[in-house]
Amino acid sequence: MMFVLFLLFTIVPLVELALLIWIGVNTVWWVPIGLVILTGIAGAALARQQGWQIGSRVRGELRSGRIPADAMIDGLLIAVAAIFLIAPGVLTDVVGLALLLPPVRGVVKRGVISWLRRQFELKAAEIHATVRPDDLDDPKPPRHDEIIDAKVISSRVEEAS
Repeated sequence: MMFVLFLLFTIVPLVELALLIWIGVNTVWWVPIGLVILTGIAGAALARQQGWQIGSRVRGELRSGRIPADAMIDGLLIAVAAIFLIAPGVLTDVVGLALLLPPVRGVVKRGVISWLRRQFELKAAEIHATVRPDDLDDPKPPRHDEIIDAKVISSRVEEAS
């Protein structure tokens, strides 16, 4: 996990900066600036539009009594796409715009769902392994309900001003 965070916060910005400089050297100075601004505006508009669509999809599924898990994952991926589009750079803009495309988002969503399933199955197995059979037969009361004897040694009452 630390390696992934290292890559995310050091290597990716350096590559982004190098790409923007390369674009600026090989074109006119304002092209990389315009590219970052235009992709940010276009991405924000697309993310907003698709976010509204996902919101109405979630409300519709809730009204019909279904759990909107699929729509919620779509909403999460659209939020991630918006974050990528806000970050200045070429690579993050490409990833953000790709996540706004429904076919690409579908592939990523399948990966996220399989990752979530593995995580929940692993946690369920850990919880099952920590429960001993004798705990189920003789449950013990929680410790926080214990009553203790105490004496007040001193107290002082102050008026609030």
